[in-house]
Amino acid sequence: MSLVPYEEKSVLYNLIQLYRYDSSEFDGHVLNHHGMYLYKYFDHQWTDEYRRPFIVRVDGEISGFVLISLDVPKEYMKLSGAEKTNIVSDFFIMRKYRRKGVGRYVAYSLFEQFSGTWEIRQTAGNKPAYEFWKQIITQYKADDFYQEKILQNEKWNGPVFVFESAAR
Repeated sequence: MSLVPYEEKSVLYNLIQLYRYDSSEFDGHVLNHHGMYLYKYFDHQWTDEYRRPFIVRVDGEISGFVLISLDVPKEYMKLSGAEKTNIVSDFFIMRKYRRKGVGRYVAYSLFEQFSGTWEIRQTAGNKPAYEFWKQIITQYKADDFYQEKILQNEKWNGPVFVFESAAR
């Protein structure tokens, strides 16, 4: 997993197209008149201090991406109530690498590298994402506490996991 430099933003843009296509059955995203999926906060990945875009690779081959927000500002919508909160904004592992431990490895790496309070949200209808994150967080936290909330407002509709991570 490595940060995406601005000079390679076209790689991330291409992956976001695959991600949006893959998740369109759950979130209702549609193609624009150019045949592309829009991503409102794409350029913000390099202009907002708290955002971090990562490319995931397996044996050198691009296998997905993760967009996270670290220590989000107070005005950002968050449920944790913590002073600082990390958020997984988007998480995509290509189908070829799913169910092989890649997603688990990436998630655990994020939790270890950026310890603190985390929020992970899923679109209400995306049952596979919900099951993935429930399993990942349950196994990561073992018997420790985590919260599962349902958020429904004009900006978000779906389940949210809130938990603490700490470098082990």
